[in-house]
Amino acid sequence: MVSVDNTLDPLLKRPLSIHRWFGGDFQLLYRVAGKGTKILSRKKRDDVLDIIGPLGKGFRTGKSKGAIILIAGGLGIAPIFALADSLVKKKKTNPPTPEGRGRNVLLFYGARTKGEVLCTDELASIGIDPVVSTDDGSLGKKGTIVNVLEKHFAYKSSNVTDLLLYACGPEPMLHALSRLAKKHSLRGYVALEEKMACGLGTCLGCVVKTIKGYKRVCKEGPVFPIEDIVWENK
Repeated sequence: MVSVDNTLDPLLKRPLSIHRWFGGDFQLLYRVAGKGTKILSRKKRDDVLDIIGPLGKGFRTGKSKGAIILIAGGLGIAPIFALADSLVKKKKTNPPTPEGRGRNVLLFYGARTKGEVLCTDELASIGIDPVVSTDDGSLGKKGTIVNVLEKHFAYKSSNVTDLLLYACGPEPMLHALSRLAKKHSLRGYVALEEKMACGLGTCLGCVVKTIKGYKRVCKEGPVFPIEDIVWENK
């Protein structure tokens, strides 16, 4: 949770995902969308910001026999990049499984248009060549990234139920992904994007309905098992 200025206007901190780690330092990725992020964009080196974090629950990297599939929509690439970087480093240090299967990391990245596709050079620097789609077809495949992923499943020769999904992006994308995961009996985790006021679980402004009742995105999340979210009632 980031205070964009040392004044009371705007009053509330902005919730931002950790994008990259550099030893003891970290990097945030954001888009200028309103007054708060516009103020933040004017900050210079040596300016001091009040930050509370890290908060909530992050991605849990469970075991899988097959590949790990990362899915990012728009600015959802921010935390997905950090996860990809971590997984690639683990893959380099861990030997293949006894069955001969390595934990390959595949990244599917969708955006509305070419100008909203970010971090491609940075992804290349860590050894990730993402499958990209845009709604208008200006870059990569045309259409939603979930549709692209479904076509990928259709061409796979192995059982896709071995795959493990991790995703962050707008709600329609995550909702569509949950249907696809259910169709193929896939396990996975999603990082939800919700408006937050306190970030500490006190104000209850970011609750979502799950199969286990209402949960706070800032406290019990933002990462939840994909099958736990009740999308239709959100």
